[in-house]
Amino acid sequence: MRAGDEAKLSALVAQPSNEELIKKLLAMEQRVQALEKQLKQKQAASASPAPQAPKAAASTPETKSAAAPATPVDKTQMDIAKWAAAAPVLPPSVTAPAAPTAQQPLLPPLPGEPAAVPGSKPILGVMDSPVAGLSIGAYGEIKYGWRQNPAAGGQWQNGFDAHRLVLLPTYAISDNIIFNAEIEFEHAGTGFDADDKLHGTAEIEQLFVDFLIMDQLNWRAPGIDLVPVGYINQHHEPTQFYSVNRPELYNGLIPSTWKVPASSIYGTITDGIKYQLQVSSSIEDFGDDFGVRTDANSAPPGFYVAGIDGLNALAFSRPVLGDFRQLNNAIATAGKLDFTPPFLPGLGWSVSAYYTPNTTPRGAHDEMGNLLGNSSLTLFDAEFRYRVPKTPVELRGEYVYVGFGNPANLRANNDGDPTNNVGRTMYGYSGEIAFHIPLGTILKTEWEAVPFYRYTYQNFQTAGFAGTDDNTPTGAGQTQFHTLGLAVFPTPRIVLKATYQHVKNNDPLGALSDSFLGAVGFFF
Repeated sequence: MRAGDEAKLSALVAQPSNEELIKKLLAMEQRVQALEKQLKQKQAASASPAPQAPKAAASTPETKSAAAPATPVDKTQMDIAKWAAAAPVLPPSVTAPAAPTAQQPLLPPLPGEPAAVPGSKPILGVMDSPVAGLSIGAYGEIKYGWRQNPAAGGQWQNGFDAHRLVLLPTYAISDNIIFNAEIEFEHAGTGFDADDKLHGTAEIEQLFVDFLIMDQLNWRAPGIDLVPVGYINQHHEPTQFYSVNRPELYNGLIPSTWKVPASSIYGTITDGIKYQLQVSSSIEDFGDDFGVRTDANSAPPGFYVAGIDGLNALAFSRPVLGDFRQLNNAIATAGKLDFTPPFLPGLGWSVSAYYTPNTTPRGAHDEMGNLLGNSSLTLFDAEFRYRVPKTPVELRGEYVYVGFGNPANLRANNDGDPTNNVGRTMYGYSGEIAFHIPLGTILKTEWEAVPFYRYTYQNFQTAGFAGTDDNTPTGAGQTQFHTLGLAVFPTPRIVLKATYQHVKNNDPLGALSDSFLGAVGFFF
């Protein structure tokens, strides 16, 4: 008999009837034996876990069996078993996001935890914390393989990259006040160290407090947050996409991870429709080192690198996050609508937009020292994810458009380099098809293989060039990507990836940046 049952028995000694006591004891033993038998069956089962342990049984008190464990110890063990067994082996796209944030759990709530408040950010972590309300999740990815190096004439080079390890501390200060943070370590270090051969960073990727008011309206206090544009920018954990690297549209047109000083409101409009509205520091047309900024928080008088250009799009335009060193006073606005219609199971899609009245830094100038005027920026994104019901097929698609108010004032058109010029617009689109193939039970988990193919086209150098530079771009900003690969999920928290990518552009020398990469990713 377990210690908890002995405690129960001691409490019953004071009862006046020995016969009643014996009956209770026998019933207790029967319950324990039945539950132990169920636990062994779940551990040995190779069939789908859903029929054996429905989610409701793990998280809904009203639906628990009358033969629930008689002691706290037994109850916790059985609930954890049910919770683990109920974890769906499904692609991330099928799980509708519970909130407009980067972290989304792939598992139901832990036993005894309340369900997430609609519109709130779920609490992460796979086990109960010794501190009530505190949990720590994590995600990361390790990459390796071969890729062409354009700087070496397209030579194939192999390598390894401990790309990122991200810690996700979350603390429920109260039922309605939630602290969230995301602490990221990139490329195996926190700075350049010649002895240890490290060259990485440590940074705060998210830092804010949510005030949960009602389903329809919640407030995210000023902090560091993700711009609500696209799906992958807010859900960029490696289990959320199938390629080794993030989808190409999020490596420039959307400068993922696009984090900014911001505040927002968000909530649920109706079943299947969520929104987020955000104000933030504007992106900046400045892509040089932090130390190059002057003490006046302006661009330096000599040469500096553009933050927006026809080769990298917006990749280097994110505002700084610390020390009051933003380079202009513009306030950007962004908004997003997420749709997961109940009448179309498996479908999720969103539309989002971003606008800033000015991207020009203080003191911005051309190569001759002439000051540059303002230029606004508008970005629009539309995407969808559809896991076709009762089939292995999943479809994804996305379109991104960026428009500039006055490209004549962009640094890339006035920096003496005609190859990186920017037109009046940029755009890109992608389409992806994936197939979910169950592999059966391996190492006591349900494995799934997801072969996929994705096509992406981007054009960073459309018509409408203006400025002091010669308008003679090479065509390197017009790029096609053919991405073919396989993602294997031993569990929804771990993914093993292999990707081959062929890259083409209109540069006469060619893109020379194909790759064959593997990765191990995790998110829990």
